[in-house]
Amino acid sequence: MRWGGLDGEDRILVTGGAGFIGSHLIDALMNSGLNVRVIDNLSGGSIDNIKRWMNDPSFEFFRGDMLRMEDLHMAVKDSNVIFHLAANPEVKIGASNPNVHFEQNVLATYNLLESMRLYGSPELLVFTSSSTVYGDAAEIPTPEDYAPLKPISIYGASKLASEALICSYAYNYGFKAVICRLANIIGPRSRHGVIFDFIEKLRRNPRELEILGDGKQRKSYLYIDDLILAFSMLVEKCEDKVEFFNIGSEDWIEVWRIAEIVVEEMGLTNVSYHFTGGVDGGRGWRGDVKYMRLSIERLKSLGWRPKLNSEEAVRRTAKEIIKETCKD
Repeated sequence: MRWGGLDGEDRILVTGGAGFIGSHLIDALMNSGLNVRVIDNLSGGSIDNIKRWMNDPSFEFFRGDMLRMEDLHMAVKDSNVIFHLAANPEVKIGASNPNVHFEQNVLATYNLLESMRLYGSPELLVFTSSSTVYGDAAEIPTPEDYAPLKPISIYGASKLASEALICSYAYNYGFKAVICRLANIIGPRSRHGVIFDFIEKLRRNPRELEILGDGKQRKSYLYIDDLILAFSMLVEKCEDKVEFFNIGSEDWIEVWRIAEIVVEEMGLTNVSYHFTGGVDGGRGWRGDVKYMRLSIERLKSLGWRPKLNSEEAVRRTAKEIIKETCKD
């Protein structure tokens, strides 16, 4: 089975492959009979996410840190397709500790690019960027050519800086790059974000749920399977030296409704909601983009479209995470 036009001659490296998105990508690649290599320091990911592949001769795992160049050199060698997913995904942390996003997002990306330049012969780099690069966009749905890009979080700034580095390296050192600006990606194995947080809060106190902000934050949510299908299509159909694609759903959902869905799926009743009020007009935290929906027309023109809308994705994810994290 071919995946994204790749075959058994390709060597695919996935950075952050033990994490939520990375492990689902690895499942798809391995199920297609491809040669896959992972580098992950397991600070956010879990070996349990990829343990089914550990004894497969087509799979290699390096427990390594992208802040150490010697670790990256081994991982990059002989890899001709690279999915760069490794990053610290916690947007909130940037307000109190911006160095985390500089090191784990920007510096890690720079180190990868330098390793590619010095020790690799890559043909394609796929980078998971973020909708946060747009900041508080005046145009919604927001297209890829929206400008100026004014991220309001350190996380968004770190992703935008990484995009710029990747773009310049691609033009200077002879590989293609696909930059994917993602909406909120959700599904099984996710251990951060609003759905997981709500479930954990309600397990601690099933009578009251704290909701950051005013609950009216409205954003797009995409189920992980739809993202993996988008990756496969983009790998096969990318043509230009550097291409940018938004990947998200065609609608959005408010935080208060996500809370209702989680409560319903946990079988709870008479739960009172406590809204913190938030900052800057009801945001959950400083740097939180309150309204986000991406234009996905460019990706749809290639033949892709999401199978689940935001509410369907949220409900399915809530069911799955509740089941995964159920304590005996």
